[in-house]
Amino acid sequence: MSAAPDLLDLRLLFVTGKGGVGKTTVAAGLSQLAAEHGKRVLVCEVDAKGDVTSLFEAPPTDFSPREIAPGVWSMSMDTEASLREYLKLQLRIPVVGRIGPLAKAFDFVATAAPGVREILTVGKLCWEVRESHYDIVIVDAPASGHIIGQLAAPQAINDLVKVGLIRSQTDWMLDILSDARQTGLVAVCTPEEMPVNETLELVTRVREETTVRMSAVVINRVLPELFGQREEEIFEQLRAPDVERVLSERAGGTVTPVLEAARLAVTMRRTRSAHMQRLQAGLPEGLPVLLLPYLFARSFGARTTRQVARALGEELGL
Repeated sequence: MSAAPDLLDLRLLFVTGKGGVGKTTVAAGLSQLAAEHGKRVLVCEVDAKGDVTSLFEAPPTDFSPREIAPGVWSMSMDTEASLREYLKLQLRIPVVGRIGPLAKAFDFVATAAPGVREILTVGKLCWEVRESHYDIVIVDAPASGHIIGQLAAPQAINDLVKVGLIRSQTDWMLDILSDARQTGLVAVCTPEEMPVNETLELVTRVREETTVRMSAVVINRVLPELFGQREEEIFEQLRAPDVERVLSERAGGTVTPVLEAARLAVTMRRTRSAHMQRLQAGLPEGLPVLLLPYLFARSFGARTTRQVARALGEELGL
């Protein structure tokens, strides 16, 4: 596998993937790993579900960053709060209380003009990078089906607005997003057919429709290889009716479930290995691929996050 030793040297790192593949867990693990290596980290949850903070066993956050673990600050994206901050910091417009009428007008414009709503999210992230409040901003981004629109938002606005203040704002955002030394995207998938298909499609679309660099692909929930070829052959021999009957008699009960479980483990490992091979064959040459083991855990919290961070560190050679 190719390593990605410079991953934590980026300033802005988006983490995406098909729903259910563990992108939030990977974002939390990367945040923990970066903090353990002395980075001041901001992890931003775009969909504001509170899943990131739960992985650190901390209460949910809002638009104002709060430290949830040593070296790790967290915030949840809020469109209205982002608009308020933009008006105050960029346009020098004082805003008191809620901005209901203005927000309604913004909703109208955002519906008509592609990229307007997304620009508030990506603009906030780029602003944090420009102001250097943190060493690295890690984004628990939208699922892979929606991330393209967010990453392409500044360019979409540039295509609509050729001059003026808004154009100058999107120009500096594009400078940050397009700089491979500062910004990257990590795609998370599991070794299954649909996540692999979606990841391959995402990699192509990122290259063709955005200026952001793909930094790595993380294959999550990789099963361990429990049995070698010799063990597989022995299990198949034990499944012969006469042999299985003798084993059951001596064991004082049927051994069929054990043998079926062994066969299932082998089948799942082989199937997932085939999907992993197909993924790697379809990725651009040199794109790092990081493997995360399947965590057989009933619940996920700070301990799990540390395990993921440790596994990512091993893959990155840190």
